[in-house]
Amino acid sequence: MNLQWLAETPLFQGTSAGEIQAMLSCLGARQQHFAKGEAIYRADGTVQALGLVLSGSVHIEYHDFWGNRTILGQAGPGEIFAETYACLPEEPLMVDVSAVQDSQVLFLQVGKILRTCPRSCGHHARLIQNLLAVSARKNLALSRRMLYTAPKTIRGRLLSYLSAQAMQKGPCFSIPFNRQQLADYLGVDRSALSHELGKMQAEGLLRFRKNVFELKES
Repeated sequence: MNLQWLAETPLFQGTSAGEIQAMLSCLGARQQHFAKGEAIYRADGTVQALGLVLSGSVHIEYHDFWGNRTILGQAGPGEIFAETYACLPEEPLMVDVSAVQDSQVLFLQVGKILRTCPRSCGHHARLIQNLLAVSARKNLALSRRMLYTAPKTIRGRLLSYLSAQAMQKGPCFSIPFNRQQLADYLGVDRSALSHELGKMQAEGLLRFRKNVFELKES
């Protein structure tokens, strides 16, 4: 495991490779591989460990009674997932977590993060601060998704989402979703979304190729 790379992730930011080595032992670290499409966590289950993506990517998804899927978020290399439920080990999951591609995940026992370390590790407080900061950023990401899905029309949702991406990354940018995933993320029908994107391109509002977009100024 590349400890120097872990030191650059949001969860371990501000700690050294040597400190991380000690923490991995304290936190019962366990590494596991998941094939593309494989379930990592399922709704209604409980979890004891958060996951840190070492490679690949995962989606956090909600499936309703009829099997309709909504993508609530994703985690790529260096990012974590299931930390909220791992902090509340008696609370059943409302979501599924699955591998979007072949992925390596590092599981950490979050309960041990929240308890005072018996070794009085000087870096323990830093880890707690980092976990809180990561959780706060993910809450903001969920709030942004609520803004993207607030418009009633497909065009309104697309404009809200794509505009936000352009403001963060510039007028030409890539998104982490294919068409079906984008439709699931915005809560719309895929065919209708593709049709609306075609109309917007014909009107000169944007250009796109697969998951790369370029917005045009009016």
